[in-house]
Amino acid sequence: METAAGIYITVLLIVGVYFFLFSLINAIYIHLHTLKQPLKEEPFVSVLIPARNEESNIRNCMNSFINQTYKNYEIVVLDDNSTDLTHPIIREFITLYPEKVRMIEGKPLPEGWRGKCYAMKQLTEEAKGEYFLFTDADTIHSPDSISIMMTNMINRKADLVSGYLGQKLVTFGEIITVPLMYLLTALVIPLWLNSSVKWSIFSTAIGQFIGVKASSFKAIGGYDAIKGVTTEDVYLARTMKKAGYKTQFLDFKTAASCRMYDSYKTATMGISKNIFDFLGKHSLLMIPIFLVIIPVLVLPFPLLIMELYGVIFNGAPLNWWVYCLIANNLLIFGAWLIICITRKIPVYIATLYPVLFGNLTYLVWMSWIRSKSGKGYEWKGRIVN
Repeated sequence: METAAGIYITVLLIVGVYFFLFSLINAIYIHLHTLKQPLKEEPFVSVLIPARNEESNIRNCMNSFINQTYKNYEIVVLDDNSTDLTHPIIREFITLYPEKVRMIEGKPLPEGWRGKCYAMKQLTEEAKGEYFLFTDADTIHSPDSISIMMTNMINRKADLVSGYLGQKLVTFGEIITVPLMYLLTALVIPLWLNSSVKWSIFSTAIGQFIGVKASSFKAIGGYDAIKGVTTEDVYLARTMKKAGYKTQFLDFKTAASCRMYDSYKTATMGISKNIFDFLGKHSLLMIPIFLVIIPVLVLPFPLLIMELYGVIFNGAPLNWWVYCLIANNLLIFGAWLIICITRKIPVYIATLYPVLFGNLTYLVWMSWIRSKSGKGYEWKGRIVN
């Protein structure tokens, strides 16, 4: 029993060190590798925006693209069978900026396609640019957004760039859910290996902001190659990497911002629909994941509270495992603090790490159960499995 407890506490200490160092190294990497100097040349860029029932967002998004410092671009918006005022709002921009803005009427979703993938396929078929900027209708871009993307694509000689945007968090549900996206680069994907290792597993992307070289994108088969996946952003980066193209994941918080969800319900649906798909829908992977999340990420904080209660109120000794639990929790807190500072989100979120990990357990469970039961998720008026 003592041996098992010793092994468990040692593992917790190792995990704390790993989480802290992983977060720190990735944060330093994307900061140092994100270029900001302006370009001397301006290849033609197509800004591609899919919009389905986005009347509350699309105006702000399109306004942010009208006066870019980068001049050689077009804006192509797809109205994906919206039932709200999305269509007439887009029409307003076409009337005001006929040489800059175009709209595509979305076709019905074919069998075997995911909604986002098919919307993006239609956009890329109409785009005229040498480069594409894929973005979402709920993003708001700085005047330098296109310039920042192209600076990094050309100077890094990249075929695909993506990265973290600034995130707006309003409700408590958003606060304990949206930051979980940062665990990809805090626990899972070593970004410093992205350029030097050819394994596609080390590539990732976020659909809010993806820049691609059009010729490279078309060479892999475009969205036809990933038409049936939910996490189309991640699989696009992996597919391009697997084909031998260069991908980069960088820091684009100065390029654009986004409020991804407006409540806990939409946040849990939005993130959980991607988790099982990200894992390739392999149920066997769920067992080791739960064996890691619960004992290694969720339990250390309540265990520390129990031990400290015994020390303070029952006179229990401060044994070595108590010190290890303290060290583990401080390291985990430190890792979250790095995330908060570098991503420009409120630093108090770092103190909520036990709640974040508990919420992660729920999201992973929900993603698995909903996918395997066939219940799926309602997203933008469609059911996604």
